[in-house]
Amino acid sequence: MADTSIEWTDATWNPVAGCSVVSPGCTNCYAMRMAARLEAMGVDKYKGLTRKSGGRAKWTGDLYLDEKALSVPEAWSKPRNVFVNSMSDLFHPDVPAEFIGKVWRAMARTPHHTYQILTKRPDRMAEVLSDGFDILSNVWLGTSVEDGRVLHRLDHLRQVPATVRFVSFEPLIGSVSGGKLDGIQWAIVGGESGPGARYLDPVWIDEIFDMCTDANAAFFFKQWGGKNKKAAGRSYRGRVWDEMPATATL
Repeated sequence: MADTSIEWTDATWNPVAGCSVVSPGCTNCYAMRMAARLEAMGVDKYKGLTRKSGGRAKWTGDLYLDEKALSVPEAWSKPRNVFVNSMSDLFHPDVPAEFIGKVWRAMARTPHHTYQILTKRPDRMAEVLSDGFDILSNVWLGTSVEDGRVLHRLDHLRQVPATVRFVSFEPLIGSVSGGKLDGIQWAIVGGESGPGARYLDPVWIDEIFDMCTDANAAFFFKQWGGKNKKAAGRSYRGRVWDEMPATATL
């Protein structure tokens, strides 16, 4: 587990490393670049997880299941918001349900932390968690939606058994005006940043803001993004939006 500068969480925890590209939102994934950097630094956990293609790091599709990491949250006495698998996807098809169960039990043993799990595969999340997994009040479950082509992920997310469901519209690379946030308590919005960052139209943010208002969902604006995200800032409609969800019950 490590402290992080990600605005909507306090720390990251990676019991799984490695992933594979599944949709256009993955094109400039920061985790691919970071995994390549960590491998170059000699971190065994990331060995062979990326390859160079066109001068850029790309996922190979290999995964590393880190059994030793499962006990790490127990060493943190201070309650934290913890982003689970910032360097992977817990519901990647090659992560066995048995290992997901081990992660689940680790989170159940540490109820003083709040865990935030994002996936681009909410269909598998719903399938796995509906088969004998307890609903943990300290685990928030979400999906990433980058544009209108993957709005079906919201429907799958609504099928996930959870006290809090959330969606990360990051990197937002297109309109999601056809979506609805019914049954979803929180929306994070952010433009892409770093090399090759794609354009963020303010109208797309307005659409999500209105969706949050209609569904009474919390709205968190993470960043405008771009090549220099710090210069672009986080202000939207004249203020910073750091709303967090109120814990819901099913």
